[in-house]
Amino acid sequence: MKIKFCGASVGVTGSCHLITTDKHKILLDCGQFQGGKAMEAMNSEPFPFDPSDVECVILSHAHIDHCGRIPLLVKRGFNGNIYCTDATADLLDVMLKDSAYIHEKDAEWQSKKNARTGKPPVEPLYTVKDAENALKLVKPILYDQLVEINPEISIVFNDAGHILGSAITELWITEGENTSKIVFSGDLGVVNRPILRDPVKIKKADYVIMESTYGNRMHPANSTSIDELIKITIDTVKRGGSVIIPSFAVGRTQELIYQFNIFYEQHPEYQKILENVNVYIDSPMATTATEVFKRNAQVFDEETRNYIVSGDNPLDFKNLKFTRNTADSQMLNNDKSPKIIISASGMCEAGRIRHHLKHNLWDSRNSIVFVGYQAEGTLGRMLVEGAKEVRLFGETIMVGARIHNLEGFSGHADQKGLLDWIGGFKAEPKRIFLVHGELQSKLDFAKEIEQQFGYHPVVITENSEFELETGELLSREDVIMDAMDEESVMELKDKISDIKLELDNVLSSTQGVIENRISAEKLQQINNIVLELEKASANLGSSITAEDRDNTPLSRKEQ
Repeated sequence: MKIKFCGASVGVTGSCHLITTDKHKILLDCGQFQGGKAMEAMNSEPFPFDPSDVECVILSHAHIDHCGRIPLLVKRGFNGNIYCTDATADLLDVMLKDSAYIHEKDAEWQSKKNARTGKPPVEPLYTVKDAENALKLVKPILYDQLVEINPEISIVFNDAGHILGSAITELWITEGENTSKIVFSGDLGVVNRPILRDPVKIKKADYVIMESTYGNRMHPANSTSIDELIKITIDTVKRGGSVIIPSFAVGRTQELIYQFNIFYEQHPEYQKILENVNVYIDSPMATTATEVFKRNAQVFDEETRNYIVSGDNPLDFKNLKFTRNTADSQMLNNDKSPKIIISASGMCEAGRIRHHLKHNLWDSRNSIVFVGYQAEGTLGRMLVEGAKEVRLFGETIMVGARIHNLEGFSGHADQKGLLDWIGGFKAEPKRIFLVHGELQSKLDFAKEIEQQFGYHPVVITENSEFELETGELLSREDVIMDAMDEESVMELKDKISDIKLELDNVLSSTQGVIENRISAEKLQQINNIVLELEKASANLGSSITAEDRDNTPLSRKEQ
């Protein structure tokens, strides 16, 4: 068995790893390279493998640096299944179509420019049609489901806590009589963050492919960043300025909505200052993604689900406004009253945020607040590092606004979080491969792992391939029990109990609404969900056979 690192080996973008066995080739992620023209040019290069040979893609999450070349993969011959969580599948529909649209528009613009100089037209990396063809191959599965990809490969997705639907993947791969377990971290999130659950710790692995984005950095406490954001907002509004926040459309934007919601509702002392200060979400993708979030409450953390059950929507409040078209977006820059604009992209490389920077970056009354990682070579990185002027749409724009970088909002685990996750393994993996990080970050993180655990990780510094030793002899039953041990069974019992309690609460809080004031459309939606629950409960009952019922329960065996 071999692992070939084909992306996110240098830097943090283009995640792509090929696993080859004696019978199969599977791809972990197929992301787009980001960070300036040199990096973006890599997207057009041939894949270091034949796409038609790849049996399936296992996708960790829907960020473009992890999924953005999947339509290109399909365009060049891939025709297998794309496995991801159901929430990721919902987001993928948004992300890939939007990415394709951008590629089409960029190619159209460049072709017009080329025509004026006698150069040939430019083809887009892929089209909306290519994206639609890729989406037809998506096979959504739930967290914690053991799924057989083929007779030799099984997977389980665990919550990574990074964005909605993000997954840590466990893979059991058999060659001959030997089975090895590979764990792919994807991007790991931060513990105790709103909306999403904490990353799941994995107990056992033969091989680990692990991100290291913040392998040598610590985040300030999230509460500190929230307080700082609010302070920046108040100070900016008082001097008559606006707050411009470049934000990733998926994940970061929804967390910001959540935080502003809480602040507006729980701090009446600032009502006079903020009552007319609106929060604008100026990103079509972010608007659609927020709707996707609302439809996937099943993967939210307990606090957020409690908000929903109580009748409060944590992703909506009075001062929140969504721009629906280009004209509305342009009006924001014509309106000089204080406001908060959250717009994509998070690294300022594309999208409406560049227009907002053009119109606001020069004004000393304004504040530009970065709330996520800024890759090398991006406009965001230049501003964070203190650029005095930048080029936007062919113009030189002076940097007069105040620049703030609030790393506490990062969706990536910091060094401590990454080390805590590594500490979840009960025994040393045979190899830990560090990817998805700048060189120094990976090197420093490797040293920390060695010092704290005595493990010796492999730092991936270029596209490369490794031959893996065969694992211990495991049967098919061993694989299943490894994925569902006795502790997991007890957790399952708790989940069933929690679901029952939650359904009782929902029934209690919505009974009157259903009886008295509900639209026909909403009633149909509720009916569809009830039908799904009815089907699920019937399947649960039928799965518990007479033989199962006769067996001594695990809880009694333990006693």
